[in-house]
Amino acid sequence: MANKGKTFIIAGPSGVGKGTIIDRLFKVQPDLYFSVSATTRAPRPGEQDGVHYHFLTREQFASWIEEGAFLEYAEFVGNFYGTPKRYVDEAMAAGRDVILDIEVQGAELVHRQRPETVRIFVAPPSWEELERRLLHRGTEDPEKVRGRLIRSREEFLLARYYDYLVINNDLDRAVEEIRAIMMAEHCRAGDRYDSLGSVLREPV
Repeated sequence: MANKGKTFIIAGPSGVGKGTIIDRLFKVQPDLYFSVSATTRAPRPGEQDGVHYHFLTREQFASWIEEGAFLEYAEFVGNFYGTPKRYVDEAMAAGRDVILDIEVQGAELVHRQRPETVRIFVAPPSWEELERRLLHRGTEDPEKVRGRLIRSREEFLLARYYDYLVINNDLDRAVEEIRAIMMAEHCRAGDRYDSLGSVLREPV
């Protein structure tokens, strides 16, 4: 029987490189499970249900909320987004580690429900570098970038309460640090002691 998987939250400010880190992480460790969010927004061209999002009607989403089917959910620009419990639990039961790529606020909601969830905060090497990355994306004007930086500083104040902090100054190193964190979490004495059952606890 496979050992139960663990859930790892990877959070951090916009532009810090979470998506790139996660993409690289899955290339070197493809047995991980990436939690697909549910949303009430309409699919965009090329998006597939269950792959990019679980697309729900507003009525379905409201029903899931009432049933307590989400680890966390929020409304953003008129649409709802949430992390379904079911798929996370199924993956963990199959022995797969689950990666949640969610905002800091969502991470807090998940942790309230499941304190055993491992929280990893990804930080930039400096605010100047974060600003450079945001501007380099070219998707927002300088005023919006400044707004994101202000929000990022507020989010960073919560980083001290996370289990781990990874500084994304070098992509390969950041990925290896997260892999090391995941391995260390699976070596916790309590978890391994329980998984051994009575095999090593038999009196001599």
